[in-house]
Amino acid sequence: MKTFWKMFIILLLACLFGFLTILPYSFTLQGGVPQNLPIPLYLLLIIQAVQNMIIFSVAIFLGLKLAGKVGLKLPVLEGWLEGREVKGYLKSILGLSVGMGILAGILIIGLDYLFSLAGLTISIASVTQAYPPAWQGLLASFYGGINEEVLLRLFLMSLIVWIFFKIKKSADGKPIIASVWLAIILTAVIFGLGHLPAVSITTTLTSIIIVRVILLNAVGGIIFGWLYWKKGLESAIIAHFSADIILHVILPIIMVGLVF
Repeated sequence: MKTFWKMFIILLLACLFGFLTILPYSFTLQGGVPQNLPIPLYLLLIIQAVQNMIIFSVAIFLGLKLAGKVGLKLPVLEGWLEGREVKGYLKSILGLSVGMGILAGILIIGLDYLFSLAGLTISIASVTQAYPPAWQGLLASFYGGINEEVLLRLFLMSLIVWIFFKIKKSADGKPIIASVWLAIILTAVIFGLGHLPAVSITTTLTSIIIVRVILLNAVGGIIFGWLYWKKGLESAIIAHFSADIILHVILPIIMVGLVF
């Protein structure tokens, strides 16, 4: 039980770190630091931080509980807290995780380009048509790797797997493979649906636009979900972070270089 609460606290602090690191990127997308606020900016940020921590507290608590029930794990963090040797395992998943993350980033850029050939030129990299500086993209990548994986994989995917597990399980008392895959895909699609409100601000949501947004965002989600299932949450976090480096750091540098 001590290990559970240690994991809970570490993940919660990591999510707070992710919230703080995405602020510069968010301000740039909004056109700068908000002005004429009804309350001081620092107070607004404190309120938002508290709200985020409440949400992530619930997500982490339930996620850890549910993940343990269906065999989804955090092998590196749990092993480290229990005093086991984890360097070997971390090394064994590092190359795969980074490679799959890079693959996810490349696939998203490639699919985005194919859609642009069909006349859909709204860039997934930034719905405001402006690339934030690479250093902001680097900081924002921590939010994607940590916060989004905690919310989407540790909580949501674990929850969906658990629901299917309660409905049907294998002969040895484990989730069936089809259920896990369905959970991976559903979580990825939900992640894509979550991007539609932001896109609707800049363009009319037609059927093809909706398909495009869901597909581009689901590509990475499927890869990260598979890694969570097979290698653990740490692997999904590393892969997501690597994909975001491609999308929010390397791609903006290339695009700025092409412009100038």
